[in-house]
Amino acid sequence: MASTATAAAAAPEVTLKSGNARPMPAVGMGTASFPLDPEATKGAVLAAIEVGYRHFDTAFMYGTETPLGEAVAEAVRSGLLVSREEVFVTSKVWCTHNHPDLVLPSLRETLKNLQMEHVDLYLIHWPVALKPGPIAFPAKKEDAVPLDVEGVWRAMEECHRLGLAKAIGVSNFTTKHLDKVLAVATIPPAVNQVELNPVWQQRTLRDYCAEKGIHVAAYSPLGGQNWDGTGNAVMASEVLAGIAKARGKTVAQVALRWIYEQGVTSIVKSYNKERLEQNLQIFDWELTDEDRLQISQIPQKKIVKVSGLFSQEGEFTSVDPADLDIVEE
Repeated sequence: MASTATAAAAAPEVTLKSGNARPMPAVGMGTASFPLDPEATKGAVLAAIEVGYRHFDTAFMYGTETPLGEAVAEAVRSGLLVSREEVFVTSKVWCTHNHPDLVLPSLRETLKNLQMEHVDLYLIHWPVALKPGPIAFPAKKEDAVPLDVEGVWRAMEECHRLGLAKAIGVSNFTTKHLDKVLAVATIPPAVNQVELNPVWQQRTLRDYCAEKGIHVAAYSPLGGQNWDGTGNAVMASEVLAGIAKARGKTVAQVALRWIYEQGVTSIVKSYNKERLEQNLQIFDWELTDEDRLQISQIPQKKIVKVSGLFSQEGEFTSVDPADLDIVEE
């Protein structure tokens, strides 16, 4: 068991400035997996716990809350974990529940799925509201409705006050969206989880969040969301490959180390135990100034766009598409 303890201790933690969550480990395991395979998810989470992961990211939309909860419960039963409190768990409210009266019921459902009394962090998944109803992906454009930022954020604050979410935050929010939340917030967002990697560095947003005390978490830290088959600009980067070769590391480790050096938490999805282990081995070495300079000059390209949520047919009838835009230079 010694190796597990060593690996677990190897991930530094960051204290969130808002809420009362336990500190957040600097690398988390993502569980967005399409098509959904609950058994594979459960097995991968157990493998991740074994190699030292203590931070897990899910969402109502992913359908992976139940297998994640089962894996944590099993790890506690078997002694891999002392208790559920050893792990930091994030989930997210989906767009169909982005309505003031639906946020709390959605969180209660999430907690039931997870078999947990609270989540450590609860996020608004997108700055988009859809008509209430079953989740459809892609959504119809005509189902997009104006997001009641104040009403929804008040509901998120209520989740925190009730102790059901130790910290609350957002995902896919630009500075423009965050301005609206901060204008009405009693409890400011603790985290903004966004697409971020060496090919989409989000400098403007990171500066803004640093100034406002909002911690940034990175999904797609290895550029993995381009399911359209256009190739992976992070893993195929010649700059990162050159640095990896010089340092005796993998391209993934270089990307994750760079993100860590920016003060950002990575949410990295792998169901492969060896890669899970490698992705934690980024804390006992550093990039050089030359490495950092080269990475800062990588051409920038955003993969995840709000258009990906919606089918190509139909029209937005009650929202301005510009209000939904999440691309920010």
